[in-house]
This record gives sequence, structure tokens and C-alpha cells, in this order.
Amino acid sequence: MNGQIILDPLLPMPLLWAAAALAAVAVAVALWRGLRGWWIRALAAAALLAAIANPALQEEERQPLADIVIAVVDETASQRVGARAEQTAEAVAALEASIGARSGTELRIVRLGDAPGDEGTRLMAALSEALAEEPQGRIAGVVLVTDGRVHDMERAPSTLPAPLHVLLTGESDDWDRRLIVRNAPAFAILDEEFMLTLRIEDQGAVPPGLDLADLSIAIDGGAPMTFRVPVGEDLELPLTLQRGGMNVLQFELAEAPGELTTRNNAAVVQINGVRDRLRVLLVSGEPHAGQRTWRNLLKSDASVDLVHFTILRPPEKFDGVPVEELSLIAFPTRELFVDKIDEFDLIIFDRYSRRGILPNEYFQNIANYAMNGGALLISSGPEYGGVQSVYRSPMGSVLPGAPTARVVEQPFLPRLSEIGARHPVTEGLDGFGAGPDAEGDPTWGRWMRMVEVTPMGEATTVMTGPDDRPLLMLSRVGLGRVALLNSDHSWLWDRGFEGGGPQLELLRRLAHWMMREPELEEETLWVEPAGQTMRIIRRTLEVETPDVTVTHPDGTETVLTLTEVSPGRFEMLWEAPETGLYRLSDGLVETVIALGPSAPREFVETIATDSLLGPLAAATAGGVFRLEDGMPSLRDVRAGRPAAGRGWMGLTPREAYRTTDIRIAPLLPAWAFLLLASGLILGAWLREGRR
Repeated sequence: MNGQIILDPLLPMPLLWAAAALAAVAVAVALWRGLRGWWIRALAAAALLAAIANPALQEEERQPLADIVIAVVDETASQRVGARAEQTAEAVAALEASIGARSGTELRIVRLGDAPGDEGTRLMAALSEALAEEPQGRIAGVVLVTDGRVHDMERAPSTLPAPLHVLLTGESDDWDRRLIVRNAPAFAILDEEFMLTLRIEDQGAVPPGLDLADLSIAIDGGAPMTFRVPVGEDLELPLTLQRGGMNVLQFELAEAPGELTTRNNAAVVQINGVRDRLRVLLVSGEPHAGQRTWRNLLKSDASVDLVHFTILRPPEKFDGVPVEELSLIAFPTRELFVDKIDEFDLIIFDRYSRRGILPNEYFQNIANYAMNGGALLISSGPEYGGVQSVYRSPMGSVLPGAPTARVVEQPFLPRLSEIGARHPVTEGLDGFGAGPDAEGDPTWGRWMRMVEVTPMGEATTVMTGPDDRPLLMLSRVGLGRVALLNSDHSWLWDRGFEGGGPQLELLRRLAHWMMREPELEEETLWVEPAGQTMRIIRRTLEVETPDVTVTHPDGTETVLTLTEVSPGRFEMLWEAPETGLYRLSDGLVETVIALGPSAPREFVETIATDSLLGPLAAATAGGVFRLEDGMPSLRDVRAGRPAAGRGWMGLTPREAYRTTDIRIAPLLPAWAFLLLASGLILGAWLREGRR
């Protein structure tokens, strides 16, 4: 119970104060005149004023409310390294026991997990939300259980209603090593050197003798190369990309003895290799209706540097003109096929036959060019089956088909072979499988002629002509790739004959396959990330594909089964549980992908520190306590007094309450005030009258 006197004046307060002033003047006049009853008059005036003020006794029935202690527990990724998780659990259990042993105190626990994306530890946001949910007048203290690595200090509350204390996890002898990748470009030109800067940094209580580290570098999931490099210095790494498309460079530090975590020891750099210009050499032999189609097709691409030579007159035409004068300009055969042959990305022979212009040693150079990684495309006509065929030169050793000398002269519909329906060069070409019959005949136009060949070596036939004869053949020779098109009528598609066909798309894919673009590899595995969602794509020529094993950043594994979405293409959408570096493998091919940074923000700096939260605690008279030194005890302290000491932290009792009932009773009834005032006035009159 709690009582107090309140006033409920019968007149407005200004009038009451005016009446009090008049009474004071009257008493003063009585005193000035020397009236013996002036003080009795003063009491009478006071009684009348009290009656007008209408005093009453108000009594409240109050219910005490418990004090509240807010504990924000950091359970983000950095709190799961070393012994921090155990320290956190023990600290929370001890805090629950201490608060439970106190009467009139309640504990509110807020657990903070990993934020979506790579936002790091949002401890201040969690604290602000917890404070907003509780009455400020009941909060006796705030406790933060964390490693001190907070990434939203700008959201710290401007004022706190009670002392704030930090229970710091981690050990004083913790140390960690991390790998930093600087100035990594998103694009790089193929075959041009660029610099990548790496740095290895140590943090914390670093043991002596660890000035060097083992750094392994792997490109596109290949075998890693290991180097011994210094710590604490910028490392300039010269790189040259050899393959177009996305190149994945993986860097990883060997684990050092005693380091806190290896989550920041790896980094993945994804650089898109682009060609400055695609240099193509087109050599046209016997003139034919589709000759300009090749030229127009290649010239339509602004990124192609085309060198085109055409044999305008056959050498067998005898008119006395020397061979070296048969072209409009001198054919720089030595410059093209000896001095600068390696500068071309693609060489195309269009209906070319041996006519004495190129000696056998030049054809051998072309074969060596293909074996050493070059790309060679042969678009053949009837001349390929003749005695002057390029197959009967040293170049024939790298060609995928041997001519039988038979030329098939009949209309036919180009079809995809069984493996061609799955091969990335021909799979899903526009017009295939859209026909009206049950077999899914293509809707593109017919061709009229092809050369019969016999497959050689490990040639792959992706398109067939009449009686399933090979029409388009692909082959890998040494480090290079060769394509053989056994017809000179592909131009009919470009001219729209019988509806035309996907000539442009077919030739684009051919060129990209020969350029070894990753998305056109027959056996490949890659990932298209969107946030933390992975679209896992496996391309294969097989009917089935093994399950894909995904290795998480923390080393755990998940096995996924992909579904075939089109011939030779298997896909699956998978939601990754966290950011970081993932490795995917099905036993045959593998790849790596980084969701967010390779080392998330949680692991950029991992050593526990009070540098961020210490000033905030000091501003509230609170303190920072390392849990490795033991759990501090609890004490009550008055507001404004130091709330932290050696081995103890203070809480400020708030003595909050809830009013459950209010009773108001007049201090005296009105007639009592009137009787008292009348008696005092009469007493003053009698006293003064006796004089």
C-alpha cells in the first residue's frame, strides 16, 4: 500500500491563489494593527482555504514487478570455431542459474544466428529489437555473450537504461591465418598476361617460426601446384588464361599448426576469359554457290578478324600464266602457313584441293598446328573424294574421315545421330524434333549432295545423311580439335531453301566447341549461382550420370541426384545452407563455386576482441569479462555507480511495480472544515474583545 494527499479544488487554482493572497493581506493588516488574535485569524483563513482546496487521501495498492536482464547470445559462424561454442553454452547456463537464484529478476535470452547473405554478425540490431520489446523501466542489465566481432556497430543504441556487460569468448593465445585476394579482374583477354595480387596475413598471438606458408593453386579443378611463399607480403602473381569462358582459379593455404580456423584459408577467383579478336583464316578452293556464305557469315561478327584467300582459277587450266600470278595479289603462303600459322584461332578450308599451290610441308604445318591446340574445319565437296583431296596430304593424319571416292547425289534431310542428339554442338538445334511425324523429323530444308567417308580414329559423328552416312564429324587430335563437314550444300539453309535451317547457330557452336568453350564441352559440370541457390548442370554424352557430391565449406558432404532436362543435360536446383566455397564432383568431372566471398565476413577477422564493445560497455559503467578467466558473479548496484569489478558484474534494481487498486477518501468532511473555521474566527473575536 502507498498513500498520498491530493487536492481537488472547488474553485479554479487561479482563484484559490487569489483567495490565499487576500487572506495573507488580511492577516498582515491584523498584525500591523497589533491585534492579539492575528494568528487565530491566520488559522481560520487556512482552514477556509483548505476546505476550498478539498484535500483527499489517495491510497494505491501496488504489485511489485520483476527486474529484467536481457542476454543476447551470439551463435554466428565465428562463434563455432575453437572452444567458443562450449564457452557460450556454459556461460548461458551459469547466467540462467545466477538469475534464477535471485528473487524478482527475470532473464530474457535472444539467440543470434547467421544473417542471410554475407552481412556478418548483426548483434546491435538484435540488441535494439530486444530492448524495444521490453519496458525500459524494468531493465536491470544487458549481457552480450560474443567474440566481439560485430559488423553493425552503427546500429548500437544511443542510450541504454542499465549497465551493459560483455562476456567475451575465445582464448588469449588464439591466432589465425587468412588468404586475401586483391585486384582480381572479372575479365581477362586470352593469352595476355595480367597480374593478380595475393597476401597472407596472420592475426592474434602468432607462434614464432611461421614466416612461410604453403600455397596451392589449381585452375579449373585441375591438379594443384604448391609454392612456398612468405607471410605478410604482397605476392604478385602473373597469370595468362588459355581457355575462353569462365576460368576458376582456386587458391588454398595449408593448415598451420594451432591456427583457429581454415575457413579463410581458401579463395576462388572466377575470371571470364575473352578473346580480343577471333582470328580466322578462310581458304576457299574451287568456286561454288556457297562460297560467299562463309565469308558473309564470318564478316557479320565484329569480333572476327578474317583473312580470306580464294583460288580464282584452277592451275590445270593451261593458258601460259605462271602459277604465282593466278591470284589478284600474291598468295603469302609462307607467311600464313609457316611464319604466322600459330596466330590463327581457326583455319577453314572450303572446298579446297591440292593444286600445287601449297607444298606438302605446309600441309604438315597445318597438321602440327591442329595437334598443338589449333582448330581446323574442313567444309568439303566432291573434291574431297578425288585424288587431289587434302586427305591425301600430310594433313590427312588429323582428319576424322577418309573419303571412299563416292559422291552421293540425291536430296536428303540432315539428321542428328544418336550421339548428336546429346552432343552440345548439335543438341537442341532449332527445327530438330519439331516435325509432325512420330520420329520427330527436323523441319529444316534438304541438302542435295554429300561425300561418302569412313570414320577414322575416335571420330564422333553428330549429323548423318542418307543411309546414316557421316555428315558432320568431330575429332580431338592431340591438343586441338578438327571438324569435317562432308557436304558443300549447307549454304542452302542460309538461302532459305525449303525453309532454310540453323546454319548460323550450327557454325557458331562448331567454332566455340573448337575454341574449347566450357559450355560446349561434352563432359562438363558447372554451377549457375543465384544468391544461395545453385543450378547444378551436368552435360554428358552418356544416358545416365552419377550422383553429384557437394562438399560444404565446413567439410560436410551432400549427395544430389540430377534430373535429365534435355538429351545430355542434367540439372538440379539446390539451396546452399551458407555462403562459402563449395566443391562438386561426380567422380568423373568436378568444379568449384564460391557463394558470396570464399571467406565470409564472419571469418575475415576471427580473433576475439573487446575493441568494439568495450567503449559501449564503459559508457554504461559496465565491463568486459573474458570467459576463459571464469564466469563473473552478480551484484546489485545503484544507478550511476560503477557496475563492474574484478570477478563481478552489477545489475541495477529498478523497483518497478504495477498499480492494482486506487482508493480516494476526503481528508475531512466539508462541515468539519466549516466548523473549524467558524470556531477559529469566534476565538479570534473573543481574544481581541477582552482587550
